Amino acid sequence: MRDKKKKAAHPVYTSILLLLCAVAAVTAVTIAWLSIADSTRVRSMNLDVTSGVSLRFDLDPHATFDEYIQTLTFPQIAARLQQDKGFSMEQTPLEPVTTSNFTEFTLENGTVVSSQSGAYLEFELNFMASRDMIVHLSSANGANGQNGTVVSSDNAALPQAMRISFTVDGTTSIYDPGMGQGSTDYKGGKFFGLPSTGMVYGDDNALFSLKEGVNKTALVHVWLEGTDEACTDALKGADYSISLRFEGTDENNQLFEEAEER
Repeated sequence: MRDKKKKAAHPVYTSILLLLCAVAAVTAVTIAWLSIADSTRVRSMNLDVTSGVSLRFDLDPHATFDEYIQTLTFPQIAARLQQDKGFSMEQTPLEPVTTSNFTEFTLENGTVVSSQSGAYLEFELNFMASRDMIVHLSSANGANGQNGTVVSSDNAALPQAMRISFTVDGTTSIYDPGMGQGSTDYKGGKFFGLPSTGMVYGDDNALFSLKEGVNKTALVHVWLEGTDEACTDALKGADYSISLRFEGTDENNQLFEEAEER
């Protein structure tokens, strides 16, 4: 009889243990968010954007391909944000936020934060190509030494909490530096990562298509995802930098040969 009681009690103890573990997990996530929201701010940012062969962009749309450029630097983007949003990137660090629709960003308590607050970054990139192409985000370095896409920091956990989204024609692709190669569907768009080596171009990292000589505008958001498990108080005071590289491919995801452009 005593053995039967012991056996019967095991499922009860197991259920209680699982419940306690679940409560502890939820509590840990909540504390992490609150802690970073109350006391953690990223101090600096460097953002450099480059594009590949046959592809150019700018902060403003233009009438012809030759008016676009191939590199945007931190001072150029910072000046545009100062002009359009009214804050200084050098003096206004990012804060942990989250979003479900990539148009409205909120703090942990649900308070909506404006793009003019500097809690996250919002700006437009206008693209034009000299031929029809598919535009990809690329982790590969350029032929002239330009950096591939990378989020780096003296704190190895910070890139895991960063998100960069690109909204084009109503579809959003969200780059997650901690994800690795691949993609996951999300609300008509996708979350995707990039390989650290051996870049392979395909649907996972494709952002949008371009027609020769036709401008297309991408709305870009950069933020620290407050719900990410890496977004903890350990990020306090960390510096970071972001480099973005875009490449164009044909419909078979093959890069255009640079020699063809000379």
